[in-house]
Amino acid sequence: MAGVLAAIVGYASTFTLMLAALAAVGATAGEAGSGLFAVCLGIGLLNLVVAWRASVPISFAWSTPGGAFLLTVGEPAGGFPAVVGAFIVCGGLIVLTGILKPLARAVAAIPAPLANAMLAGMLLTLCLAPIKAVGELPALAVPVLFAWMLGLRFARRYAVPIAVVVTGAILVATTHLPSATFDGAWPQLRFVVPAFTWDATVRIALPLYIVTMASQNLPGLAVMRANGFSVSPPPLFLMTGLVSVITGLFGGMTSNLAAITAAICAGPEAHPLPGRRWPAPMAAGATYLVLGLAASVAAAFIAASPPLLIQAVAGLALFSSLASSLAGSLEDEQVRLPAILTFVATASGITIIGVGAPFWGLLGGILLLLLLRPPFRQ
Repeated sequence: MAGVLAAIVGYASTFTLMLAALAAVGATAGEAGSGLFAVCLGIGLLNLVVAWRASVPISFAWSTPGGAFLLTVGEPAGGFPAVVGAFIVCGGLIVLTGILKPLARAVAAIPAPLANAMLAGMLLTLCLAPIKAVGELPALAVPVLFAWMLGLRFARRYAVPIAVVVTGAILVATTHLPSATFDGAWPQLRFVVPAFTWDATVRIALPLYIVTMASQNLPGLAVMRANGFSVSPPPLFLMTGLVSVITGLFGGMTSNLAAITAAICAGPEAHPLPGRRWPAPMAAGATYLVLGLAASVAAAFIAASPPLLIQAVAGLALFSSLASSLAGSLEDEQVRLPAILTFVATASGITIIGVGAPFWGLLGGILLLLLLRPPFRQ
């Protein structure tokens, strides 16, 4: 039951974000549905196979911070095929992280406050969407926001799924979908011929890799350690990287270790005895396979809906991530100013020589951190 709950919460909380992110970088409704279906298959199989073989409650998910990043980056030169090429490059970098120990150490050496600040900067724009939606679409957005607030008060874990259900009811009542949508409701994998461009590699692949490693894989390992499970990171990086390459060919986002939902599968909620928690991610994997069957209809609904309302629901889903990222970036006073610089630069959305704000925010934060440390500091 814990595994089923983890999958439902993870899917219902962020599938709108994933579909909106794919649409924002040029995917059609069919390509976005294919991408969601592919990543559901990928993480479903990863959860099933790895937990069964290792007898350890290791959980996998898609990159929610990566989806938030895609919403801000815009469609690159070359369109969606270039984005697919960036997904493949990102997956390849994750594979290299599993093979090359120096690369894994370099990623792990990124100061946690700066990684949190970069994530918070990317999430800020999206988390403003619910407030903007209330101003521009009050009749649609206010019920969603109110449902979310009531959910926080009476059923905190289900607050975002409740908001998604309310949004779905509003869309059913206000959105017209052509009947052909349901004639082809069975999901289909659509192969996208990748295009490898410098623009997409620098603007999408590299930031997506850093975000996935710093905001998903490393926290995912921390969740496992916090619950008393010792796992070897390289094989996990290798497997998630390979799956990301395969699902990327069908428009799927990057796969990685779960962080938030991993706490449900690896914690006492799954079973009082740690040694009997590994069936939870297997149940989550089976649930993801079933949920993936609704990908086409979900994508059609998202495509026919007001974009700002969809972004508003996605923003509500990321409020807790924004709060924890801000808290993690500011708790260490010695790193507070570099973290603020990283946050502000990332949130600015600037692009310099074709490189997006997350990279410059992280680079600026690291440089200021080095400058303020002895022997440079007076």
